[in-house]
Amino acid sequence: MFTPNLFSKALHLVLILVGLLCVSCRQSQRADIVSQPYILDTGLVSRSVSFENPTGEPGQGGKASSNLGVGRKGSPSRTMKPGDVQQLCDIDGPGTIRHIWVTTPRDPANLRSLILRVWWDGQEHPSIECPIGDFMGIGHGRVMAHQTAVHSVGANAGMNIFLPMPFTRHAKITITNEAEASAKPVPLFYQIDYTIGDKHPKDVGRLHVLFRRENPTTLKQDFELLPKRSSKGRFIGSLIGIRNLHPGQWWGEGEIKVYMDGDTDLPTICGTGSEDYVGLSWGIQQTPFLFNGCSLDQNNFITMHRWHLPDPIAWQEECRITIQQIAWKGGLAETQDDWSAATFWYEPVPSAPLPAMPDEKSRTADLWTD
Repeated sequence: MFTPNLFSKALHLVLILVGLLCVSCRQSQRADIVSQPYILDTGLVSRSVSFENPTGEPGQGGKASSNLGVGRKGSPSRTMKPGDVQQLCDIDGPGTIRHIWVTTPRDPANLRSLILRVWWDGQEHPSIECPIGDFMGIGHGRVMAHQTAVHSVGANAGMNIFLPMPFTRHAKITITNEAEASAKPVPLFYQIDYTIGDKHPKDVGRLHVLFRRENPTTLKQDFELLPKRSSKGRFIGSLIGIRNLHPGQWWGEGEIKVYMDGDTDLPTICGTGSEDYVGLSWGIQQTPFLFNGCSLDQNNFITMHRWHLPDPIAWQEECRITIQQIAWKGGLAETQDDWSAATFWYEPVPSAPLPAMPDEKSRTADLWTD
């Protein structure tokens, strides 16, 4: 006979089982897929897009034919003429882009002419707009084999980025060849690896990337790595390029300044020097480390990076980040040099449009030449 007492016990057991299931689901969503590779029930589904499977749909990869037959490397790349726009992905979420690999000829002008744009969750304007070289860890168009916590770059421009890029509803990525009309067409290979089924809060930070260049900088006006953003966010860091316009003069006495959450004339975070900011000292040295360092220091061209992953810079209302242009001429002195930066940060959407990017002529002037 099914008594009220038995019903109560059965209900209690059901509630316990439901609770355990919920805990299991939460644990699967909290699983760190990098540090806990042994967790199998993550609730995530693995997908990838490339020219061999541009939709990422299951069982749809490698359908194109080559001279070897169907599925035998029939569509690994595309040729992009000046003016061409190529869609790299159009993904419904929720999901997270986990890794992007790209390669294209390592010509400096090409790496500054191919522009990557990313739209998150239906926003009309892109949250990422950056030359492919700088986005993937290459300053001045000069390919240097190196590895950081964010990028790895091979000697022949095999470029990788590993920052997670979450989205809740939709992700769209394009690449545009903005080279001058007389430029030669270039091949492009790519692969984007992502997961779907991620449980993101509505206000999860979406990756934003901005490219800036001032050639030369304005005297006594600090170069902006991050123009003012009026939303909560987290600064991930910058790939910074400097072309020293005064050979023989030390260029790097300028300090990093982080103005956040009500700062006006003076910042909350203030560094001690440009090479100090990227974790080096007594001048710059070509030493790329995971979170800091310099991948290029040759012929007055410098590429350096600083990634605030273990030491976060986060704000709740607003942030602006600058770095000074100060030299040493027997003492501190104001100076002007050629500065560029690809700056990475997370903030929710909707977010404000990015400032205008320099045009193709401004981006490709005075690049590295062998």
